[in-house]
Amino acid sequence: MSAVRTLVDLLAGRADAATLAPRDWDGVISVARAEAMLATLAHHLRDTGLPPAVAALFADQRAAARVAQAQALWEVEMARRALAPQGIEFVLLKGAAYAAAGLSCSEGRQIGDLDILVQALDVRRAENALLNAGWEWVKSDPYDDFYYREHMHELPPLIHSVRDRMIDVHHTILPLTHRKTPDALALVGDAVATVDGYAVLCPEDMAVHCAAHMIADGDLQGGLRNLWDFHCLTRDFASADPGYWGKLDGRAAMHGLRGAAHRSARLARDIYGAVLPPGWDRHDPADLWFRRRLLARDDWGRQTDFLLQQAFYIRSHWMRMPPLMLAKHLWTKWRKGHNPASRGTSSS
Repeated sequence: MSAVRTLVDLLAGRADAATLAPRDWDGVISVARAEAMLATLAHHLRDTGLPPAVAALFADQRAAARVAQAQALWEVEMARRALAPQGIEFVLLKGAAYAAAGLSCSEGRQIGDLDILVQALDVRRAENALLNAGWEWVKSDPYDDFYYREHMHELPPLIHSVRDRMIDVHHTILPLTHRKTPDALALVGDAVATVDGYAVLCPEDMAVHCAAHMIADGDLQGGLRNLWDFHCLTRDFASADPGYWGKLDGRAAMHGLRGAAHRSARLARDIYGAVLPPGWDRHDPADLWFRRRLLARDDWGRQTDFLLQQAFYIRSHWMRMPPLMLAKHLWTKWRKGHNPASRGTSSS
């Protein structure tokens, strides 16, 4: 069995860690590291008998994840201190939201950039407040700046000049040019508070956003981790609320993302063994390609199936932009990539 399938089987509870040989662990660890899931696996197997070397590595991973999560939550507080005096409220997204809410998917989850959602009318004020508080632009390229501001769902990324931590300020969850237009006001208006007073998306919107990020707005790079997030979110929310799946269906439809939510649920069933209710537990032949894309790694953790990668990359851009805009954007990026003076300044 391939290492990537062993990894998902361990997470799904279909495989017994005690039966793995040392060389099996080499592949599983390589794939988990490549998918940014090594600390997640370490948490998942924390009460399992493991070979001493693996147990030591996993203990280090859990400790490092705790430190990283504390740093991420401190960055949340720094953003609050920068924005609150201006009366700007924000909703946490992705990893920081999961950590702030104490959700199971946050265990061992790597948290990179701080992602926040503000109302569109507050974007400019939020930008100025963060700049005044020590953040600065990552990108200096005029085209990238224009592209973000006119077409994307977020400002160009900012990085703090002292703490070297990045923040992405969103005003919705999909690019403005995307074929789907989620209700950004509803996302902010129906947010809920954590015990520490931070705002996060409501349970249904949290899963919808996860599905949108994975299925509707990406090429499935890092998809196994995102799918694990979706699986844990829906499993835990449904366990606490028997009517959750129905609410999720309605909320996803409202945002125009019902297809993405249902596909994410089916993939979670096929890969992580999620138990789905009637209406969700069907079969779509096209899911085969998504499963292949998600599992396309060799035992060294390297991406495989280059043509499928490219097909999903093209798909992600095709969904983001109308054809003429896409052609112009790709042509501009190609020209800039072949201009020595502009290399290294553009990566939107």
